Amino acid sequence: MSKWEIVSYVAIFVYTLVMLLNDQSILLVLGTVVVAGLIMFSIFVLYPMVWETRMDRLEAFLRRKQNAPYIYINYATANRLDEEVELTMEKLMSNTSASKSTKANYQAAYGAYRKDLFTVRKAVREMRKSVYRTYYETFVLIEEGETERAREHLSSIKREWMRFALLAEIERKLNHYKEAEELAAQAVQASRGVNRYAMTKEYERYYTKEQQAQ
Repeated sequence: MSKWEIVSYVAIFVYTLVMLLNDQSILLVLGTVVVAGLIMFSIFVLYPMVWETRMDRLEAFLRRKQNAPYIYINYATANRLDEEVELTMEKLMSNTSASKSTKANYQAAYGAYRKDLFTVRKAVREMRKSVYRTYYETFVLIEEGETERAREHLSSIKREWMRFALLAEIERKLNHYKEAEELAAQAVQASRGVNRYAMTKEYERYYTKEQQAQ
């Protein structure tokens, strides 16, 4: 938790205490706390996860979230921290309050990280119909060399960063590195939040090193 988060939550606590000491309505106090809590959550969690684009802020945000496995898994996988990925996945899978479909999403991401197509296929069958299910179905097709079928799947994916990322992977598999690099760069530009962080790390991993090797 950052110092600004601590200061904000302390301020809310003090403000709530003052309201109670001044015999304010309990409903008013609760309403104020709920609204303030939602605002703080939006500023300190929702915004960086969904909309932030600056890598330094995303890096700092993700590194602070070791106690929030559903967030920290993005940092561990993006940086290829195998041991931390394993530990974080254990926490996610042991969460009894998470639905079967939610756990399937984590398993699909884990399978893609490990290039374990068996795990991805198994997880996809348990996922609800969504853009993420189509994304991982397409990922499997690419890994199996079914590039034409993968391109057909792409027509149903509306999120630009997903389409660009998958197209980049197709071109990379075909050894078309220039086209793959351009598409990967577009995936970065089209993404926001933790997805932008992951796309940027992938770009740096595959294309920067390849450029240096040429």
